[in-house]
Amino acid sequence: MNTNFTHTEASLIPSCLKGDRKSQKALYNLFAPKLFTVCLKYMKNQMDAEDVLQEGFVKLFNNLHKFKGEGSFEGWMRRIFVNTAIEHIRRRKMESAGCLEVFENSIIDKKPSALDNLYNKDLLGTSNNLSRGYRTVFHLYAIEGYSHKEIAAKLGITESTSKSQYLRAKAWLRTAIEGKQTA
Repeated sequence: MNTNFTHTEASLIPSCLKGDRKSQKALYNLFAPKLFTVCLKYMKNQMDAEDVLQEGFVKLFNNLHKFKGEGSFEGWMRRIFVNTAIEHIRRRKMESAGCLEVFENSIIDKKPSALDNLYNKDLLGTSNNLSRGYRTVFHLYAIEGYSHKEIAAKLGITESTSKSQYLRAKAWLRTAIEGKQTA
């Protein structure tokens, strides 16, 4: 058995690869709650997050054969759902131009911020009040670990826009946390 799988994953994946609907449903039931949380980080409302969740699972099952066991299975799935959310945002951007705004570069704040002292749960809850562009860049950079260059390529923006949106999101969050911003 591959050490990157849990026992449950190791038993479900081969059946899912054969198209077994019961195994696919079991895999869905096992991971949908965690992956829905990922979708909610990028989508502003529950309905959009549900759409991304369903689209992500379709992609997961269509590409399950590509998982080679390098790294964790959950991490591999998470990447699919993050990319699906980004694609969803990109489609929305094309549908209604201007969804992601281009901002001027900001000066990087080197001093420790109030964000450094927050629990992840509080930060994620507060970040849901950010605009879609800020929230997406913030999550991709601060939580998912993408570089600004990777974010720029994924979202079809410049690297400086990614940096600027991240800094503005961070500043907005700091202000909100300090109670100066109404959320």
